[in-house]
Amino acid sequence: MKVLCIGEILIDFTPVKGMTNTYTANPGGAPANVAVSVAKNGIEAGFLGCMGNDDFGKLLVKTLKDNDVKIPVPKLTDKATTTLAFVTLDETGDRSFTFARKPGADMLLDTDDVDKADISSWDIIHVGSVSQSGITAERYAVLYAVKKAKENGKMVSFDINYRDKIWSVEDCLKESEVLFPYTDFLKISDEELVFVGGEENIFDFMKQYDISVVVETLGSKGARIFYDGTSTDIPALDVKAVDTTGAGDAYWGGFLSSLIMQNVTTVSDLNREKLNIAGRYGAVSGGLCVQKPGGIPAIPGREEIERNLK
Repeated sequence: MKVLCIGEILIDFTPVKGMTNTYTANPGGAPANVAVSVAKNGIEAGFLGCMGNDDFGKLLVKTLKDNDVKIPVPKLTDKATTTLAFVTLDETGDRSFTFARKPGADMLLDTDDVDKADISSWDIIHVGSVSQSGITAERYAVLYAVKKAKENGKMVSFDINYRDKIWSVEDCLKESEVLFPYTDFLKISDEELVFVGGEENIFDFMKQYDISVVVETLGSKGARIFYDGTSTDIPALDVKAVDTTGAGDAYWGGFLSSLIMQNVTTVSDLNREKLNIAGRYGAVSGGLCVQKPGGIPAIPGREEIERNLK
């Protein structure tokens, strides 16, 4: 089983503890984080996205390669610089973002890149909403990819991952609704319930779009898995958060990895037990991530996750 993650990859400028207005450059971007998480769990992972032909873009390429993430289309563009995000942390370690992206290189993925990546050779395609907030051609590239995935009988994972500094709820919802019909696994946070009509509407929403699984992440309270008309709560690790950047992606990469380890090759292989196991695995992955600063550098691997599962 192989997972291809499509979308943004960028540099997170993370605050340096104990120093004012001082930042360190950490590789990140939600789909890239998920790809690294999957690879660290010993599963073949790839990333499809666009980076600037600059020092940051080259750092991101090196980061992916160092983490054994395949790059089917190593695209470094001269049309825009690598996307940058400046992270602000509150006293609980929760983060907010300010983006330098007008445009950023991540917005320049196109359908030719999707064709070169050969969607038919991957088993799960994972995308996020930020990839749809760019120019029209880039939005179509993501839709083109998930259409190709379904045409080839592949499973599709979608993380709404709403960022209010990038676009409005209305615009994000409009573009997300384009992808919902192709989605098998949907990840949302408790702050993104508006995109599914509220928690009380999730099962109707799943029926409307034929979505097999919805996972609502609840931060320090864990996660709630919706499947087959019922929901199950999975507790989070009881840890002190240092930096929540990338925690949801570490959760999701762990969740998808666990399903693959349990031999889920199609949605027909799913059941409640497998999903609960995946939920616990994801919870440990996310819980370990928040204890370290940065996005990709904080993502744990399989050995560390399994040790803490015990």
